[in-house]
Amino acid sequence: MRLLTRLSLWALSLALVSFIALAADWGYEGKTGPDFWGGLSEDFALCAAGKSQSPINIVDSVATRADLKDIEFHYDETALTILNNGHTIEVEYDSGSYIILDGIRFDLVQFHFHAPSEHMLNGHQFPMEMHLVHKSADGELAVIGLLIQEGQENPAFKDILENMPKEASEESHVIARLNADDLLPASRTTYRYSGSLTTPPCTEGVRWSFLTEAVELAKEQIQSYADVIRESCCTFNNRPVQPLNGRELLLDLSED
Repeated sequence: MRLLTRLSLWALSLALVSFIALAADWGYEGKTGPDFWGGLSEDFALCAAGKSQSPINIVDSVATRADLKDIEFHYDETALTILNNGHTIEVEYDSGSYIILDGIRFDLVQFHFHAPSEHMLNGHQFPMEMHLVHKSADGELAVIGLLIQEGQENPAFKDILENMPKEASEESHVIARLNADDLLPASRTTYRYSGSLTTPPCTEGVRWSFLTEAVELAKEQIQSYADVIRESCCTFNNRPVQPLNGRELLLDLSED
């Protein structure tokens, strides 16, 4: 009898854990989509209540020209470990690569993709967007955003796109190595603003630096990403733009 009681309690506990996990699950469509994130879990409250959310529509006429200190990029090669986390394709980065932003070192942790783009530029949406996520020693986040447009085939992305795991929670380890610096455009001029993570828990206080110059991928390269996301996650994996709510949007004077 005591064994049955223990088994019953164990089964109940497992059911409760499963229920909680399910309640906190999120996605991009239906009742777990962006419009509902804030109500899926107390941890996601900022997704609905936050006033400094991302992404945004970056509008040149709203941006303030400023003499911004250049971001220092110190990226080294990494072993190519690619994860399909059920929401995006993510490349996990080896330690040692970093940026210096506003005098602070932020270490590159990972980069991932969204399709179509989350941020807009003057109301225009792009086929894809890449986020390079960095973290400081005290836990502050800084993201470098990059818009991707259709154009010529881009060999720098080849090893990533040809080795994307097709199933959620699947990971690929590729013999080839990669340097994130090779994925970026020649110009490092940026828009900057204070925003949030674009996925739950929608944490605010993220330092966003968005490159003004897009990079090109061939139509087939863009489609290969979209196909994997559609099969393992959803039709699209972008959050709609959020209100600026009076936040300051800065554009580096070097754009001139």
